[in-house]
Amino acid sequence: MGYPLELLRSKTWDEFGRHDAPHMDFIITVCDSAAGEECPYWPGHPTTAHWGFIDPAAVTGSEQEMWDAFRKVEMGLRNRIELLLDLPIDKLDHLQIKDELHSIHQQCN
Repeated sequence: MGYPLELLRSKTWDEFGRHDAPHMDFIITVCDSAAGEECPYWPGHPTTAHWGFIDPAAVTGSEQEMWDAFRKVEMGLRNRIELLLDLPIDKLDHLQIKDELHSIHQQCN
């Protein structure tokens, strides 16, 4: 899909809860299995949302079916992120942003 894989890695919750972690405005979980997990305390109280997707790495079948699963998640995330970038964030309060994040996910399903 054109992403530099050597720069990508899975990260734990703990990595973002450290005192030297980067400031985050949004926390969006995407793994369906994370939906029921209790999120840790996030410094700065970022807005949280869950945009659930099946884990494409768990898909079995032909090589084409597995690639199709990854592409489906990539396109789903791309669509949601584009809608997120169009939001007038500076004009919305915390609860409105949370509602918009939920709405974006529903809109793209």
